[in-house]
Amino acid sequence: MGLSTPAWITDNTTMNGSYYTENLHCVTMDKIFSILAVIIAVVGLAGNAIVLWIQALHMKENEFSVYILNLAGADILYLCFQTMYSLEYILLQFHISLFDIPIFLINVLIFAYLAGLCMIAAISVEHCLSVLWPILYQRQRPRYMSSVLCALLWAFSLLLSLLSGDGCGLLLSYYDHSSCRTYNFITTAFVILLSVVSCGSSLALLVRIFCGSQRISVTRLYVTIALTVLVLLPFGLPFGICWFLLDWIAELHGVLPCNAYAITSFLSCVNSCAKPIIYFLVDSIRPCRFQKQTPKIHMQRVMQDTPEEEGRERASSGNHEEQESV
Repeated sequence: MGLSTPAWITDNTTMNGSYYTENLHCVTMDKIFSILAVIIAVVGLAGNAIVLWIQALHMKENEFSVYILNLAGADILYLCFQTMYSLEYILLQFHISLFDIPIFLINVLIFAYLAGLCMIAAISVEHCLSVLWPILYQRQRPRYMSSVLCALLWAFSLLLSLLSGDGCGLLLSYYDHSSCRTYNFITTAFVILLSVVSCGSSLALLVRIFCGSQRISVTRLYVTIALTVLVLLPFGLPFGICWFLLDWIAELHGVLPCNAYAITSFLSCVNSCAKPIIYFLVDSIRPCRFQKQTPKIHMQRVMQDTPEEEGRERASSGNHEEQESV
């Protein structure tokens, strides 16, 4: 599934025996990856729904929790539509047509994907600034900057997805080859830029932690952001590259696997599903800390950008408050 039809499915009427065998293998692998994508997406929907529920109703708002809240919302929106498209494809392979998804809804999938990348880049940059220049960051940062920035990122992602969809004939206009290619290349450059910004911010903090003149403690929030970016590169980035760029390069049609779209869609579902797991595991898997805690407590600890010793004191007080409320 892509904005342009992959080259390997364009001509089914003139296939010979070897091509038929290859095409059958591709269809089989597409079914497998689509089924796996649905399973992973359902798990990811449940995990991100828990994060969204905790962040929206049971957490005190801070500059980083706002990004996590919006990131969970973007992942839920993306996984919903990815599940719908995968289910539609699976059913069609068995000649079952229970529902027909309008083509313009692909724009929502693109919109959610871009918004998720924007949120990761924003939280990476802001956390980097808060650690490298803490005094200047606290003095100069506007109070509602996170909320305003998230709104702007949502709006920009929507605009870019609409422009790409309009040029590629996914909205009311007709397909325009030149406009579609131009907007797809712009979107690819934007996706790569967001990935570079996210990685650069995390690497800058890593260098500062291990090579700086003053010692900086590794916090749970930094580990969470670093792992999120680390998962993004092999699992989230290939979807955008394959979707917007590779299909336009004719020389790669014979090199890429025929089920590249199904593989990258599955990987992107893994990327969205992994974030809630990272949030809860960062606080759980530590030496001498095996006691069972509620998801709310885990999220509170992850959002605390404080050293381990101070974090333990806050966590113990949070545990006491939680027990009293029960």
